[in-house]
Amino acid sequence: MKHDNIIKILNNDGVGILGTDTIYGLVGLALSKKVVERIYQLKKRIPSKPFIILISSIEDLKLFEINFDQKPQTINHLQSLWPNPVSIVLPCNYEKFEYLHRGTNTLAFRIPNKPGLLELLKQTGPLVAPSANPEGFPPAQTIAEAKKYFGNNVDFYLDSGKLVSEPSTLIEIKDEKINILRQGSYKV
Repeated sequence: MKHDNIIKILNNDGVGILGTDTIYGLVGLALSKKVVERIYQLKKRIPSKPFIILISSIEDLKLFEINFDQKPQTINHLQSLWPNPVSIVLPCNYEKFEYLHRGTNTLAFRIPNKPGLLELLKQTGPLVAPSANPEGFPPAQTIAEAKKYFGNNVDFYLDSGKLVSEPSTLIEIKDEKINILRQGSYKV
């Protein structure tokens, strides 16, 4: 499937499976509550667990009203860590993003180190990208495995071959210090 078709599907509230910078993800527009809820249903995800959001640049954080004007050290951390398979938890306590932060008042973001995916993100805007598997099952390593999980319930599959990787490293920046929450494929 061509990128143009995938962009069109995603921008029309579609969801699909594609290779991220780590593993296959079940992706859809982060700024569409309807899409995010559909992905929760497809994954049978515990409702209180937020998804990681893929962004194309630090500027995209402004879409979620995340601002670092008073925290230059945090910006320095972000610039030194991205783009890489590092997901960073940041405070976001806005009620209008409750459907994303699920009451945690935080969101996790990642700028992937994968040029084709970054280009896609520039065309679609931020995407939620949980692993391509129902809750409690191993992540799909191939499109064939993803199809066994989701069948015709998603709008597209984009094959990137076999993807075997650890998930992204998950960190939190609190009081301008880095705390590792989950060690993944990137060593911080």
